[in-house]
Amino acid sequence: MNKYPEIADKLMSLEEAVKRFVEKGSQITLGGFTVNRNPMALAYEIARQGVTDLHLICHSHGQALDLLIGAGCVKRLEIAYGGNGRYAPTCIRFRKAIEEGLIEFEDYSNYQMSLRFLAGALGLPFIPTKSGLGSDIITKEGFSPETRRQRKVARRKCLVAEDPFSDKEDNVVLLPAANPDVALMHAQYVGEDGTVRIKGLTFADVEQAKSADRVIVTCEEIVPRSFIRLDPDQNSLPSFFVDAIVRVQYGAHPTACYGFYDYDPTHLKLYKAMAHENAGWKRYLDDWVYGVSSHEAYLEKAGAKELMRIRANPIVGYAVGLDRK
Repeated sequence: MNKYPEIADKLMSLEEAVKRFVEKGSQITLGGFTVNRNPMALAYEIARQGVTDLHLICHSHGQALDLLIGAGCVKRLEIAYGGNGRYAPTCIRFRKAIEEGLIEFEDYSNYQMSLRFLAGALGLPFIPTKSGLGSDIITKEGFSPETRRQRKVARRKCLVAEDPFSDKEDNVVLLPAANPDVALMHAQYVGEDGTVRIKGLTFADVEQAKSADRVIVTCEEIVPRSFIRLDPDQNSLPSFFVDAIVRVQYGAHPTACYGFYDYDPTHLKLYKAMAHENAGWKRYLDDWVYGVSSHEAYLEKAGAKELMRIRANPIVGYAVGLDRK
């Protein structure tokens, strides 16, 4: 008998989740932020399966974004910012792809992107804001007219219109809603009934999940109903929003997962050193993505000593005294 009968139809492996829900040309959004709670195990699996022509749409992101772009999985990108903190203020392969014109790209502000996911979550076609008025971000479009005709691409970046409710001349920016095909996210807990709990900062994960057609959640632990119903205000998503659940310990490594582990400075420094040049980047992919058959093999390669070194203090949620230089 399945240990978790209520979610038996949603529990699956990384390999199956990607094969079932992420296909060539999908528009996907990534949960997490910079070096925090990236769905890394899913990103590695997408790269291993060689899924291409993805349309990434995020508010701001980091390691998973950079990995997917560098692995040649991404054709098109809508985002505000991509960086890995002190290890790469601008993500290395992301920057290289933009500078060399390897991917189509359109930029918004972080707030604008978050509003677009909120609009998608609320079922609105667009959302008004004052953000961006007077700046180039609303006048310069990144996508070509041909790209504008593609599936899941807004026919224009935004529109400045007069506020119909104001008694004076007053403009607002209308932003198109974001409704990705698939949202990928990593959480600390999923209950045996499928309820998702994200601890610490949730960023825009909840809005991204609610705006998407499908949601894949990887998690550190599957917990009993009694646990997930304790402090229900701490829960993030009900089960009916989730299509696939994969238990993956250290599923966000080398980014952090609050309460479980910190980001891995050793791996991020290695990544920084290898990602700048194409030859080094190829070695990184061969060593850490294509050269490992599963996330378990990836963790074995990372080493138990290193994984224990970044283990979080349960009181403060991060690794106290971790050498981050």
